[in-house]
Amino acid sequence: MKLSVIGCGYLGAVHAAAMASIGHDVVGIDVNERKIEALSAGQAPFFEPGLPELLTQGVAAGNLRFTTDMSEAHGADVHFVGVGTPQQKDGYAADLTYVNAAIDGLLPYLRPGDIVAGKSTVPVGTAAELAPRVEDAGATLVWNPEFLREGWAVQDTIDPDRLVVGVAGLSAGSGTQEESGSGSQDVSSRFARSTTEREDPGQRAAEILRRVYHPAVAKGTPFLVTDLATAELVKVAANAFLATKISFINAMAEIAEVTGADVTQLADAIGHDVRIGRRFLGAGIGFGGGCLPKDIRAFAARAEELGRSESVSFLREVDAINLRRRERAVTLVVDAVQGDIVGKKVTVLGAAFKPHSDDIRDSPALDAAVRLRGLGADVTVTDPEAIDNARRQHPQLNYVDDRDEALRGADVVLLVTEWDEYRRQLSPEHAASLTAGRLVVDGRNCLDASAWRAAGWQYFGMGRP
Repeated sequence: MKLSVIGCGYLGAVHAAAMASIGHDVVGIDVNERKIEALSAGQAPFFEPGLPELLTQGVAAGNLRFTTDMSEAHGADVHFVGVGTPQQKDGYAADLTYVNAAIDGLLPYLRPGDIVAGKSTVPVGTAAELAPRVEDAGATLVWNPEFLREGWAVQDTIDPDRLVVGVAGLSAGSGTQEESGSGSQDVSSRFARSTTEREDPGQRAAEILRRVYHPAVAKGTPFLVTDLATAELVKVAANAFLATKISFINAMAEIAEVTGADVTQLADAIGHDVRIGRRFLGAGIGFGGGCLPKDIRAFAARAEELGRSESVSFLREVDAINLRRRERAVTLVVDAVQGDIVGKKVTVLGAAFKPHSDDIRDSPALDAAVRLRGLGADVTVTDPEAIDNARRQHPQLNYVDDRDEALRGADVVLLVTEWDEYRRQLSPEHAASLTAGRLVVDGRNCLDASAWRAAGWQYFGMGRP
């Protein structure tokens, strides 16, 4: 099928390349000329494993191209809108400027029967407001949220754990779910039947989206058709739940720190309960990035607009717990040097908010580094992928590309991004041969505390005795 992708940032670029890789003819559109030039040359403007290969293959094959010209969207069967929805500068609510601009720019080039599929994370109710504008052009709006994990975005797009499509005119509780398929031929025949037997635009749009995602549908990926509001809520509810789970275990870490308990053993014990599960129960310096922090704040702001602020009031505390853990990591470093932090050489292992990414948005790692420098420490930051981005945002910090060189002469080591280079490939004996002191603060509780202590290090964990 012919697809357009409006917005070629993290979400859009990955989606465009992934859709081309499964056989569609895709054009990606963005206003940023430098980004389009890079993508057109098969170069990813950010670090994401597997993306450069997909870009190179798609561009070389001729079924993937990028442009700044919105008119190039004309003729596509489905138009995906994947622009950013950042937090407003003067509040917690989501800024929908880019979403509205994308829809306005696309409208002149829509044909009757086209599908506009929103993928951006938006406040519930946004799709219902946008739908009439799209319908006036004879097209149909659906909402198809993304569930990408940075570092695994290519895999999550091509082989998702579920597909959700919200359509207009569907009453609550009347959605459908398909969990099996028998191949692209069946998907095509189902689509053919939908265009002749079904008149409802929403159901027809859902059938077309099944065809777009034919490899995943054919292998049995759950395909859920909901109303628009539910589809919007699925994304923010998922992020709110994950953030809550992370902050819960970090709250337990706060209790562990004053009682002598070990939060990692606690997480192991409760994680064996199938109702709870061990994943996302890793206590540490907390979450960051461009999704969880701003999405839970926007969700709380939207609930307040809807007169239901009490329903998600707990998200304020989830956010507060998360930010407190950054302060705690800094406190541990200061405590490690017995309060004498001025002039001490602190090496911060990590700048990205998570491994397998160069994303520094709301990065706990950089937050801690900046705070330590503000206290008078001599801070050096290293990261396998995020140094260039970090340097542009925080030029006051020292940056060293090589891990060992960054460790040389350090009085304290603070691990804040759990890259394999730090958690698995750095032995405590080797680290000790480089540093001036043997003080390590494990901001992710990912090191073997016993091994580091046996090598002569003073080890400080988050919620660990």
